[in-house]
Amino acid sequence: MKSKRDLFLWGMIALMFFASAFIYDLHTMKSYGGNRIFGVSYMTMNNPFYTVIQNELVKVVESRGDRLVLRDPMLDPDKQSEQIEEFIKMKVDGIFINPVDSITIEESLQEAKDAGIPVIVIDCPMDTSKSTTSSIYSDNFEAGVLWAKDLASKFEGGNVALIKHSEVRSGRDRIEGFLYEITNYPQFKVVNEAECFGQTELAMPAVLSMMEETPDIDFIMYLNDPSAMGANAALQYLNRDDIRVYGVDGTPDFKEQLTRSSSAEATVMQMPYDMAKIASEQMYRALQKDKVEPVTVIPVKLLDRSNLDVKALREWQ
Repeated sequence: MKSKRDLFLWGMIALMFFASAFIYDLHTMKSYGGNRIFGVSYMTMNNPFYTVIQNELVKVVESRGDRLVLRDPMLDPDKQSEQIEEFIKMKVDGIFINPVDSITIEESLQEAKDAGIPVIVIDCPMDTSKSTTSSIYSDNFEAGVLWAKDLASKFEGGNVALIKHSEVRSGRDRIEGFLYEITNYPQFKVVNEAECFGQTELAMPAVLSMMEETPDIDFIMYLNDPSAMGANAALQYLNRDDIRVYGVDGTPDFKEQLTRSSSAEATVMQMPYDMAKIASEQMYRALQKDKVEPVTVIPVKLLDRSNLDVKALREWQ
């Protein structure tokens, strides 16, 4: 009888131990982010820059036992608003947003704020918003300034064309930075402009049309590398390897073009790994009620053949 009673007591002790451990694990997971769900919506997933950010966010979130729900509005601001409202109905713990159009989605973001959901803006700053928790983006104005300074340091002058995405703040800032700085170098003249929404497949016909209108173009400035890649295809088709092309991002594809004879002249590197790291840090700080930086601007750097690391061609910075 004594042995059975002892066995029963030890069994109860073991059960209490495992129950306590289970309760502790639940508390720890809740304290450190376990089982949380986050929504994320980029303006489009048809851009390798956002794929890199997404992959890094997934690594951080899943390492904490949490989950990330991805939605792609495909450059449709109304669809992105619907996605934000979907996240609210899902009662997500936080939202990462890369805005298609900051004005259109503001009402939905306000609903998220009213629901107590922190919103972290990635890559593209909002024009004006009181609904977001933190914004992390590159120094886009400086990217355009670096374009102009590089042009002036390498070339005596010429005609410039601009390929833009004016609906988003990041795209506007890059062009505005260039136009601001290029006024110091009157030997360069902007002769044509076109929109491409940052998409490769739209950049090519835009360039073909521009070349018909103004065939004496010497330089084309692209708001990002994917659109610059579309330009290179158009220029190859026209046999215009004399035109120099600038981009922004630092994609492996654009860097590879810098290793050989091509229209690619330079790109301004963004730091998607840093962007994802900081965005996730700010999200978890917000959830823990710690101090959050409202704005983090990440420095940029111009990359051309003179400072290209050929050992890291397939890598992002």
